[in-house]
Amino acid sequence: MTMLATLVPLQYGLFGLVALGAPAVVLSRDPLRMAVVNGLYGLVLVLLFVLLGAPDVALSMLVVTTVAYPVVLLIAIARSRSSKEEMDEA
Repeated sequence: MTMLATLVPLQYGLFGLVALGAPAVVLSRDPLRMAVVNGLYGLVLVLLFVLLGAPDVALSMLVVTTVAYPVVLLIAIARSRSSKEEMDEA
């Protein structure tokens, strides 16, 4: 006798958002937009992990995808743009 897992309608919605969010991150051309879309995508994954019963994974994912990664990426973009401007001035 096998047990089949049933999906709650909220899980269907979150799986759909995850399926749509990954291509949105990949297809973003602007680095700033990519950072924002990736943060939102990470937040959807956090909600999915909480709903699936993995709060420890959700907490670590929350810190990495919505705080640490966008901050590091935005700092790198700012430094890259400022060094490019300095080279143009010289």
